[in-house]
Amino acid sequence: MKIIYESTFTDSGQLASESLEDNFIILFGEGAPKDVVEYCYIHRNIFKNDDHIKVGAIINIGDSVYSVTAVGDVASQNLRELGHITVRFDNAEIAEFPGTIHVSGMIPLGIESGQKFRVLCD
Repeated sequence: MKIIYESTFTDSGQLASESLEDNFIILFGEGAPKDVVEYCYIHRNIFKNDDHIKVGAIINIGDSVYSVTAVGDVASQNLRELGHITVRFDNAEIAEFPGTIHVSGMIPLGIESGQKFRVLCD
């Protein structure tokens, strides 16, 4: 598998961790709009290319590994251009919203600054 996107978490909004209780996280690149930043995990892009995220891709959050089960229509584009996606830990096979990626795996207990976020595809 090759890395198609990699970033490092740099900050989190005051309410970002509350989304973990509802089995999702919201990611946004640095420079997120002020009206949403308090709900997001903020990250700095390290590497990206034009490949699209597909079902079967792997997402790493720190040392945790997640298998992608569904991808919204604009999720790849939003991630590349804005660093913005929602990751739902629900194993759904149909994307709930266009900017959502669904994965299987245990919900992270938390996300810390300095942890890596990676997307790997065949």
